[in-house]
Formats: sequence, C-alpha cells, structure tokens
Amino acid sequence: MGFKCGIVGLPNVGKSTLFNALTASKNAEAANFPFCTIDPNIGLVDVPDDRLDKLSNLSKSKKKIYANITFVDIAGLVKGASKGEGLGNKFLSHIREVDAIIHLVRCFDSEKIQHVNSQINPLNDLETINTEILLADIDIIQKKFEKGKRKLLDSKEILTLEKKLKSLNSEKNEVFEESENKFLLRLGLLSMKPRIIVCNVDEKSLSAGNKYTESVKKKYSNENIVIICADIEDQIMDLDKKERESFMREIGLDKTGLNKLIREGYSLLNLNTFFTSGPEESRAWTIKKNTLAPKAAGVIHTDFEKNFIRAETVTSEDFIKFGSMEKCKEIGKLRIEGKDYQVKDGDVLYFRVNP
Repeated sequence: MGFKCGIVGLPNVGKSTLFNALTASKNAEAANFPFCTIDPNIGLVDVPDDRLDKLSNLSKSKKKIYANITFVDIAGLVKGASKGEGLGNKFLSHIREVDAIIHLVRCFDSEKIQHVNSQINPLNDLETINTEILLADIDIIQKKFEKGKRKLLDSKEILTLEKKLKSLNSEKNEVFEESENKFLLRLGLLSMKPRIIVCNVDEKSLSAGNKYTESVKKKYSNENIVIICADIEDQIMDLDKKERESFMREIGLDKTGLNKLIREGYSLLNLNTFFTSGPEESRAWTIKKNTLAPKAAGVIHTDFEKNFIRAETVTSEDFIKFGSMEKCKEIGKLRIEGKDYQVKDGDVLYFRVNP
C-alpha cells in the first residue's frame, strides 16, 4: 500500500516542474502558458528509508523494495471550473482519485512567467481553488436530492447530506460522527481530502521565505505548509548522490522537497512503515497507524490475514543494533504478538500463518 498525491493549483504556478523534480523525470511538459498540462501525468516514487537500506545490508538481501508514493500532476484550473470553465470538469474528476492534495501556490515574482490572474497573490489563488472545490461538492450533494435519487437514501443519509450542505454553504466546520464521515467519504467529496499547501518560492527565499509565504502561514496557520523551490528541486534531481549532497550543503538545504512532502504526507494520512527482511528480500510496507497485526499481514497477501497465527517482531533499531532477527531472539529482544497487536512504525515482522 502506498498513497497517491495530486499536485493541483492554478495554471503556471510550477506544478509540472515540481512533478518532474519529485519523480526525477521529464514526463510533464513545463511551459509558460496556461493549461500546458491537459491530461494528468503520473509518477511512482520510492520512499527513501535508511532503515531499509541497513536491514537489507545486514540480511544480505537479493532484493530491496521501498514503499512508494504516486504523484499525479493534475491540469490547472481557473475560476468557474465547477461550472466547466478552463479544464474544470476534467480537473475535478482527476482530483477525486487521489488520497491527498498537494496544493501548490506561486510565491515568487518573475516577469518571464505569466500569472493567470496577472498578479502574484497566493491567498487569492488558494481562495479560488477552495471555492471551486466547495462548489463542486455542493453540486454533488444537490444532485443526490434530485427527483428519483432522493428515494434511494435513508433518513439518516438525508440528514447527513443536509448537514454537510449547510456546512459547505456557510463554510463552517461542522462536527460529524464516524458513520456520517464514512458515508460522505464514499461520495468522493473533494473538500474532505487532506491537503498540504506547498509554497513555490525562488532560490533566495528558500531558507527564510518571503512576504508571500508569510501571508500564507498567517492565514492557514493550522494547516500543513511546506516551502519548496521547484526549480532548485529540478536541478537537485539531475545530480548524483555526492553532487546532490554537496549542492544542498552549499545552498543551506537540509532536506529535499521530496523528503519534506513524504514526511508531511505520512503524518497527514496517519501512515506507518513496517519491514520484512531476509536473504531473498527486504521490503518496506505502508499501513495506517494502529493497524492490527492480521491486517498488516494482509497487506503482504490476503491469505496471511485469514490464516494469521502470530507475529514475531523486533524494532528496526534492535535489528540494526544486534545484526539479525536470530541475535535479537537470543538476547530477548524478539516479541511474540497476537491478533490484537497494533503494529508500530519501524517494526520488523515475521508472520506465522496456517498453510
């Protein structure tokens, strides 16, 4: 299990440049005109993990398989997208398919790159897309009340939709019960998708930000905000590991944009990583936090969940410190866990299942 992030924003804010940098590819065309991207570009990216590298070396594994993230570069939208303006309906259908939204806004001045609204104002840009997403969700709910469709809903579903419609129209955050949220999530409402706001800055603003990033932080202080220079990220990905490390030190960058987004994405979606490691393969697996051991086993193979007996586990720290699962067992670091065990981030697991 990985997760899928859609990169969205107004035209010409740097989406395709960022996508190319994150995926170390040139698949997405980047040009100085609106709607350069028509159909979404999709890239699968390995999640760097030092723990997996060390486990693989200690186990002398033939194969090493990282967890992954799928990035989707989704066509830019404009005001009126919910009514079909620009690439509106196409944009909205593509964004429904992702787990989280990377909302990219332009936070740099440049006479060479035109802005769709003729002026740089990230708050207005965010407001435009927020509005279009809200209008699209209102339209989805209203269609559920159309003649012939309302009778397919039970009374609780009707009340939930009315409550959500009121919330969207007033732009106030209502509290919904778990059962209500499950029902609403099935509708594919865009406003319910978790998001990361990414401020695309120029090189000189990368370390300290600028007036544009400060305005975003002030307005959206409770949200996940990451500052990235898409052009620098694009340059970094063209370098080999040693050159990349040297260049990053030179410009005072401690983490790549990819690593920042991975960290925020895992936190936003409540994800953990567990490992399996042996001579044939060492692999990282992505699960939701608090996943029970049988469910985690099912990520590897559905039969493992059905036939689960127990899990043998050590922390990745202990495995790396003592060198092997066997050594951890000898000194009492290996634990036997049953069906109620919640898998922790960094666990190295060996599942016992019925044949």
